[in-house]
Amino acid sequence: MDYEFKSKLSAERERVEDLFEYEGCKVGRGTYGHVYKAKRKDGKDEKEYALKQIEGTGISMSACREIALLRELKHPNVIALQKVFLSHSDRKVWLLFDYAEHDLWHIIKFHRASKANKKPMQLPRSMVKSLLYQILDGIHYLHANWVLHRDLVSDMGFARLFNSPLKPLADLDPVVVTFWYRAPELLLGARHYTKAIDIWAIGCIFAELLTSEPIFHCRQEDIKTSNPFHHDQLDRIFSVMGFPADKDWEDIRKMPEYPTLQKDFRRTTYANSSLIKYMEKHKVKPDSKVFLLLQKLLTMDPTKRITSEQALLDLYFQEDPLPTSDVFAGCQIPYPKREFLNEDEPEEKAEKNQQAQNQHQQQTGNQQQTAAQQQQVQQQNSSQTNGTAAGGAAGATLQHSQDSSLNTGPPNKKPRMGPSAANSGGPSLMPSDYQHSTSRLGYQSNVQGTSQPTNTLGYSTTSQQSSQYHQSHRY
Repeated sequence: MDYEFKSKLSAERERVEDLFEYEGCKVGRGTYGHVYKAKRKDGKDEKEYALKQIEGTGISMSACREIALLRELKHPNVIALQKVFLSHSDRKVWLLFDYAEHDLWHIIKFHRASKANKKPMQLPRSMVKSLLYQILDGIHYLHANWVLHRDLVSDMGFARLFNSPLKPLADLDPVVVTFWYRAPELLLGARHYTKAIDIWAIGCIFAELLTSEPIFHCRQEDIKTSNPFHHDQLDRIFSVMGFPADKDWEDIRKMPEYPTLQKDFRRTTYANSSLIKYMEKHKVKPDSKVFLLLQKLLTMDPTKRITSEQALLDLYFQEDPLPTSDVFAGCQIPYPKREFLNEDEPEEKAEKNQQAQNQHQQQTGNQQQTAAQQQQVQQQNSSQTNGTAAGGAAGATLQHSQDSSLNTGPPNKKPRMGPSAANSGGPSLMPSDYQHSTSRLGYQSNVQGTSQPTNTLGYSTTSQQSSQYHQSHRY
């Protein structure tokens, strides 16, 4: 491409730093980047925006998918991508979204903390119903447009188009959906997945809204593993739901990991476990409409699991209180606003300190090596001046100098330390990097999506309060 044309194009391109004020206003960080609260510098409007900076330079395939999908998706419950900025100087990509002051993860965290402090504050049932309805409505729109979200605790980064009810899992992407929200068919190595994996994740989120705790919480290890089978996660599911009877899931025998399941698990171990017993502990009656819908969402057999369209017509949404577009309607709970993250996260600090230390050590080593080399040259010149009589001694001196030079070189760099597997992150509810504001599938979430999405439910939820996936899901 002609240099002058590139320069002209770069000069004409709008720069995010010229249009928005966002310095010192970081509100989130996830696998796919940083999210900032931003306002327009020119004062054309008083709206607050969420600016997502994609991690790294250039545009990854995940970011391309996220951008391409969000540009096409238009629905009240799917977060709207306002604009994309490309920075030519540092090759950064910025995504501009509407801002939501609250997200689902922080709301659940608020209630979980009150429970831990012996001051339980139940999530209002009207809010639970409105949230669930908006999430289902957004997912129904995605599914109707042949899009699987695939990670309802993240953002749109995992979303993909699918052109038929069944689509093979890519060899390079065999594990999708955060463990706690992962459907049993995925844990058993299903080579094809359907819209049912999103429905299972919504069931997990629904249960968490009702109880303020993850229903299938377990240790998270080897999150990036290519092996879909996860013993502890299956054990947790069976401990809550019971081991599936043959008549309830006939195709379980066809699962790739079924032999491992037979070897590692015994049906009798979970004879006394059931979803009814688990929810009764949380004061949800088995004959209530809320439980009956939850049971349909958390059906083991994916072919029998309820669809988003069917769920939206469920009797649960037809009894009072009816779902509302404003999930905070009538809510008196003072949910805290987002806090700015003014400093690097601990792992970022540690990494930067390590890099600075390594650089200092390398500079010191280079200086020592240079001094040794200069000494070596001086000794060589001295040996030549003294003549052959002193050759033996000069040779000995030179050899010593060379050895010293090798020994005083730059020290080996210490291995780069990253966060341990245990701290690599659990679901940012996540139920997701979603943000809601009418419960928009995406990054925001007035109560709260990847690129995930990410980022927190990835849903955006409309509210009269200040209007936050990324990922994560976590943005």
